Amino acid sequence: MDYLDFINMLITGILRGGLYALMAVGLSLVFGVMNIPNFAHGEFYMLGAYFAFFSFTILKLSPVLSFITAALGTFLVGALVERTLFYSLRKRSKKMWVMNTFLVTLGISIIMQSGAKMLWGNTYRGITQYWPGSFSFGSGLAISYDRIVGFGIAMLTIMLFWFFLSKTQMGRAIRAVSQDEAGASLVGVNLNTIHTLTFALSCLLAGAAGAILLSIIPAYPGMGVQPLYKSWFVLILVGMGNLGASIWGGFLVGLLETVSYIKFGAGWQDVVSLVVIILILIFKPRGLFAKKGVKTVSE
Repeated sequence: MDYLDFINMLITGILRGGLYALMAVGLSLVFGVMNIPNFAHGEFYMLGAYFAFFSFTILKLSPVLSFITAALGTFLVGALVERTLFYSLRKRSKKMWVMNTFLVTLGISIIMQSGAKMLWGNTYRGITQYWPGSFSFGSGLAISYDRIVGFGIAMLTIMLFWFFLSKTQMGRAIRAVSQDEAGASLVGVNLNTIHTLTFALSCLLAGAAGAILLSIIPAYPGMGVQPLYKSWFVLILVGMGNLGASIWGGFLVGLLETVSYIKFGAGWQDVVSLVVIILILIFKPRGLFAKKGVKTVSE
């Protein structure tokens, strides 16, 4: 492998990992705070892509406004889903919560995919590009502006989210609930509000990822399956609910898949990923960065 191939592999892995990190942080958040294994996370990614497509092509909004519309749209849908389904489920289901929420999210996934097919059909709805052109790093090496700007928006979204968690009253309340839900309730934290906000923020992050990747992956009903698997791979890799490590895990997965693709060819990145998952579950079932006895969302 020559110098240019190595640089291309590194850049591609980092750009891909940034989007995986955005998805994984949202999935880790809702699991760490609400103990919900959200198997509809990929469908909110799909919804964000559709929102961005219609905003950009029909409403003729700018790329940035299309991203914002997609993020806010999935936020509102996520809040509605939480208040409609999980709020009611919390009042009626105390035992087997993880299993019950797993089944509910699986049902949400099927309903959202079927709904997308009914509304928009199986037609692929994509765009050529948000920003024309590419940036050249040297002879034979160029990265499109869409990938570069998309990566930057993904990182900015994660930084703003982290600032919200660390510096705002609502963010600190989310961290408190993740550490000790009963204790947070005793000091006046409204658990229903925090749960709704947490789920909605998780959906926002997934929707933002779908919007950012629209010029690369067009919107269609089944597009969320693959990102969902990648997000779970990141969570298994770093430890369930480990929010901070999910960011680094996204980059690790992006680099691992890129190296596998370049070295072994198309399709092998999934094989390598599955082998790594099996090895982690056997030898390090809590994840590479998990800490015993510690709820890790607040880290």
